Amino acid sequence: MREHIAPNTSTLCPSTRPESEGSVVFGLISGTVTEPRVAYLKQPLPVTEELIAKTSPVTPAEIFRTAAPCEAKGCQHFDGNNCRLATRIVEKFSAVVAELPPCSIRRDCRWWQQEGKVACMRCPQVITDNYSSSELILQVATPTELVS
Repeated sequence: MREHIAPNTSTLCPSTRPESEGSVVFGLISGTVTEPRVAYLKQPLPVTEELIAKTSPVTPAEIFRTAAPCEAKGCQHFDGNNCRLATRIVEKFSAVVAELPPCSIRRDCRWWQQEGKVACMRCPQVITDNYSSSELILQVATPTELVS
């Protein structure tokens, strides 16, 4: 059983499930099945039951990119100081945009705070429910164990 640490409400995780407490939609999934991309909203929208219901029959994460307060030590990707998911995205993914996307959560984003511009240049390709994931996407998304 993992220790429950209160989330850092001033820092947002840009890769949460829409069902997470305090979630906001900050992007819509666009692009193609083989190359999905996030289209960023001008303002984040709170995730509501009504909004989630409108996504049926697909999952909300197939349509929305959501953020919620960072769970920090309560997250399988957090090593106590940093988000290892953000680190793997920066290390293993290529940039997919030439300029910073117009992201409405950047100021509070864990990935931006930790990795800066290089994370933002890769962020548009991160899709929560991606059913045509490559081996690389699966490798990046899989949490790594902490090294003692």
